[in-house]
Amino acid sequence: MKVILFGASGMVGSGVLRECLLDPHVEQVLSVGRHPLGRTEPKLAELRFPDLTDLSLARGRLRGYDAAFFCLGVSSAGLSENEYRRVTHDLTLSVARTLAELNPGMTFVYVSGAGTDSTGQKGSMWARVKGQTENDLFRLPFRAAYMFRPGVIRARHGIRSRTRVYRILYAILFPFVAVVGLVAPNAITSTDRVGRAMIHVVERGAPEPRLGTREINELAA
Repeated sequence: MKVILFGASGMVGSGVLRECLLDPHVEQVLSVGRHPLGRTEPKLAELRFPDLTDLSLARGRLRGYDAAFFCLGVSSAGLSENEYRRVTHDLTLSVARTLAELNPGMTFVYVSGAGTDSTGQKGSMWARVKGQTENDLFRLPFRAAYMFRPGVIRARHGIRSRTRVYRILYAILFPFVAVVGLVAPNAITSTDRVGRAMIHVVERGAPEPRLGTREINELAA
């Protein structure tokens, strides 16, 4: 399996990258993003772009892949709906359209979020934008597309969020998260489980195209 990974420098993407590098079925990982990863691995390559909405110069490098794991994302806090839509919907669809054209046999996996509203009729602004993004991704001619909707994600194996406020929240809430993980294991997932579940859906598929925390954990196991 050859994988393109977007957002490998973020918390979720770092966890997905780790699992891809460990999995013997993953032959190659191409990380596409704005920031260098600062690491070298035999099956890891990087493409860096200041503007990910224009991948035209790299079309030749993006052919021949079996899967794309899209882990890029921003918080909606402090953003207008138009600003959030440009980053969350427009960027994602621009990348996905290019990949669907170059790799029609590809499986596309998008990290959405618990509470995403695919009807566009209710929920908060971010939930509606994420829902439209999901719906538009399903319309593209990929072999398959899966929307991951995790709730709380526990960072493992030394991985940390690049966002300072999130690091502070994780530090404060860690004891609570650990207890919830013991009492209600399917209320929380982890960075390694997300990565393993992504690899699973490419290799074996999944019963449903939208996968919540419980489903992610089950596939990871």
